[in-house]
Amino acid sequence: MSRIIFILTLFSFTQIVQAQTDLSFEFQAYPTGLVPGIRIAKLFQEQHAVHLRLGYNWIRHQDFGVHEDERGDGFGGTLGYRRYFSPNYEKWFAGVRSDLWFNELTWKDNIGGVDEITGVSNIIVVQPTVEGGYLFLLGDGSTFVAPSVGFGLEINVKTEGAEVGQGAILLLGFSFGKRF
Repeated sequence: MSRIIFILTLFSFTQIVQAQTDLSFEFQAYPTGLVPGIRIAKLFQEQHAVHLRLGYNWIRHQDFGVHEDERGDGFGGTLGYRRYFSPNYEKWFAGVRSDLWFNELTWKDNIGGVDEITGVSNIIVVQPTVEGGYLFLLGDGSTFVAPSVGFGLEINVKTEGAEVGQGAILLLGFSFGKRF
């Protein structure tokens, strides 16, 4: 039985290595931040894709977090999967992804008062998300644009300093790239 699993795993790996690749700039916006990034996707088995993203998270929680003002930034990455509903990895898709962010937030309470309090919190955030969208192939089929929408959770898994905001997140996204 283990030989069959090994052979199937090896076959799957060779299918992914030989598959097409998408390279794109991806931009996501959510109510309290912006996320630009570079995304690489491996397309395999007609309608499936796995992707990695390296990105920067610019955060402005304002007073939606624990404190009266929370703002900061950080770098992170994404591992995800998409299923396209049409051949040629185009048109409607649905997927799941998980981000890992290393953020530093500066926060303030009692803003403008004589007892104004400030602090810095370093957080590691895990962000599981479901997404859907539509990929448009342009021209000769090697260039594409893909608007998307995602819904997930921001979960602070490690906090050094005071607790800061976390919770549900809605992301509007757009990618522009090239297929190789």
